[in-house]
Amino acid sequence: MKKSFSSLSDLASAFGQKPIDPSSKTDNTLVYSTSSGRIKPKKKTAKPIPSDGVARLKRETKGRKGKGVVTISGLGFEINALKELAKELKQTCGTGGSVVNDIIEIQGDKRELIKSILEKKGFKVKFVGG
Repeated sequence: MKKSFSSLSDLASAFGQKPIDPSSKTDNTLVYSTSSGRIKPKKKTAKPIPSDGVARLKRETKGRKGKGVVTISGLGFEINALKELAKELKQTCGTGGSVVNDIIEIQGDKRELIKSILEKKGFKVKFVGG
């Protein structure tokens, strides 16, 4: 015997569940409005991690298929200043890199060159790790 269901609430009650009330949604994020157009959520600006004045250089290969990168942390700059410093380091080293979560990543093992550049800029530099 096949039974026809006229709504989702009938289907839910057939399985012993209570129907979902569409007016009880908790996610009320508005995406588009006819009066103002597309509505974009406000981006949260990330605050820099407080620095103790020591730039930490670390060589990492984990999660990079054996390729080595030098990570620089502990600078305590805003994201735009980190990107500018990363750009200068990449150009000087002649390699690629990026800024990820307040950490500058430079491809290759150029720790000595990066150390000399950062010391010229007035940072105390420590080698961290092996």
